[in-house]
Amino acid sequence: MDIQLEKLELMKLLKETENPSVINAIKKIFQKEEKDWWDDLTEEQKEFLEESLKQADNGEVHDFNAFIEPYLK
Repeated sequence: MDIQLEKLELMKLLKETENPSVINAIKKIFQKEEKDWWDDLTEEQKEFLEESLKQADNGEVHDFNAFIEPYLK
């Protein structure tokens, strides 16, 4: 089915509904779509990630394989 035709059919259904739960469910779908995961983080988590990115940019990183190797023996 053509996407434009589907949109028109959905608009018609939305226009005709009197059910508030349907309208609220549709709103939630679009609000979830627009939400950024960053907004769900605490300030502490954001600061930790920002500091981690700075360290990585400065080359202050360790190779995972070298780190884990002693624990594999």
